[in-house]
Amino acid sequence: MHNITLIPGDGIGPSIVESAVRVIAATGVSINWDTQFAGLVGIEKFKDPLPEPTLESIRKNKISLKGPLTTQLGKGFRSINVALRKEFDLYINLRPAKSYKGVSSRYSNVDLVVFRENIEEFYSGIEHYVDQQKNAAETIGIITRFGSQRIVEAAFDFAKKNNRKKVTIVHKANIMKFSGGLFLDVAKEVAVKYPEIESNDIIVDNMAMQLVLNPLQFDVIVTTNLFGDILSDLCSGLVGGLGLAPGANIGTSAAIFEAVHGSAPDIAGKNIANPSAIILASAMMLNYLGEVQAALKINKALEIVLAENKKVTRDLNPTTFVGTTEMTDEIINHLK
Repeated sequence: MHNITLIPGDGIGPSIVESAVRVIAATGVSINWDTQFAGLVGIEKFKDPLPEPTLESIRKNKISLKGPLTTQLGKGFRSINVALRKEFDLYINLRPAKSYKGVSSRYSNVDLVVFRENIEEFYSGIEHYVDQQKNAAETIGIITRFGSQRIVEAAFDFAKKNNRKKVTIVHKANIMKFSGGLFLDVAKEVAVKYPEIESNDIIVDNMAMQLVLNPLQFDVIVTTNLFGDILSDLCSGLVGGLGLAPGANIGTSAAIFEAVHGSAPDIAGKNIANPSAIILASAMMLNYLGEVQAALKINKALEIVLAENKKVTRDLNPTTFVGTTEMTDEIINHLK
């Protein structure tokens, strides 16, 4: 029996999280779900976007499955996702991007994993207005040797454990000579400790171009916070979009698994949201928990449903499609 904090989230979150819960149940893995709230629902219930009971539940269970949460642009409360990462020191943001048969995309056979440093740099929340008139603002991005070393080690450890052949270090050390230079220097020091893994480094703007030209030349990618955020979404675009993009936020004492797309309030309650990302995230979570066979079964069942391209949501097949619930039913049928 696994005790897991369940955060349904905002918008389409509750419906797609329900899909993931149903799929996990169909594998036979025993879960005790502790349902908690955050985001807009947290404000409604507790007048707090990140209520203390939610934090306490994660502290106790050390693992969470989370639906998308709403963050207002340029105003309102700060990102709950960023707050959760800092609260639990979830320094690894793990974002796989994989091609699936039946999914329309520009490429096939893509199988990338992005390791994004998740705590430091420009997302650490160190920013302010320079003048009272708010005509100028400053954001400070701090990169440390400690933070750089542990994310790069995580990427190389993953490559070694999962029989990956190559790790690409992405940076901007040619311009940001101190912060970017520190990250690159540390990454090269770490790479020497893994002689069996091929490694190279690429400047971030060139990396964006190379991914679009030929993503098959890459395997595992490791980079800083801002670059990782941008490049991981780019990688998702190579394989069909954020509807197929799971994510994991992992630290030494806790882990939160999620769909990385938004809460899409405009389609909430319409039974049309694609549940694939959160289901893939749930498989990542089960694998993390040691439930490897259950995770494999979920991935295989989803692959079959996507390849058949019949009982999938409208974003995956605009001509012949079903609702969120019906697609979930089909995945469960293949699990059985």
